[in-house]
Amino acid sequence: MSWSLGLFRALWRALSKEVKEHVGTDHHGNKYYFIPECKNWRGQTIREKRIVEAANKKETDYEVGDIPTEWEAWLRQTRKVPPTMEEILKNEKYREEMKIKSQDFYEKEKLLSKETIKEHLPPPVQTHIKGHASAPYFGKEEPSEAPTSTGKAFQPGSWMPQDGKSQNQ
Repeated sequence: MSWSLGLFRALWRALSKEVKEHVGTDHHGNKYYFIPECKNWRGQTIREKRIVEAANKKETDYEVGDIPTEWEAWLRQTRKVPPTMEEILKNEKYREEMKIKSQDFYEKEKLLSKETIKEHLPPPVQTHIKGHASAPYFGKEEPSEAPTSTGKAFQPGSWMPQDGKSQNQ
């Protein structure tokens, strides 16, 4: 299957006058190509293309990060000039330094925050809250659990619900 696909691509390039210009290779082994703007056999203008031939030919072998950020920016046409190997290595070194610095900062901040929290917080105050202003008995005596009825017929626990039936039926 792959040999027939390669043959078809070669035939297509020959008929469409697409000429791949090798621009560079990254440290993963990916190859980057530039196809300039051209006119096809019908006179239509074909815009420029930037493509990559991955080192891992299978799609399942591709992982995020296999294409360096600088090359990805060139492929998406957010930068005009392809990156150099020195630029890629310099940026990777910078990213590693920033990762180490941010990790150190996080650890120092974690230690400082524990110390300052203990120093600046006042000791906890014991308060006893009696209700809330929206409570019906706020400012009055709290209801007791003992019945306070003045009726002579009241007997606590005398009412029992009917066996599972609603009173509306």
